[in-house]
Amino acid sequence: MNYRIRFTREAENDLIHLYEFLLVEDIDAAARALEAITKGIEFLKCFPFSCRKATDENPLLRELLISFGNAGYVVLFEIEDQQTITILAVRHQREEDYY
Repeated sequence: MNYRIRFTREAENDLIHLYEFLLVEDIDAAARALEAITKGIEFLKCFPFSCRKATDENPLLRELLISFGNAGYVVLFEIEDQQTITILAVRHQREEDYY
């Protein structure tokens, strides 16, 4: 089964922020990071339940870890139903927690 991926406006803004942050230092790294995040999110279309639970209270709220360089990224997402996954936030692993 393939899930449809949608992004909240906040998650879209997170991606822009992460890309622009790297773009200032290294355009190639920015492109590679965006590609790694995109590939990771594509993985969710088929295997969202393989990701770790973000909380004990909501088993459908999960986190995808994406390796990149010495650290990587964390994608917070929710499995909405049998067809839809919503990306809620994207953070660098060294950033503070979600909002």
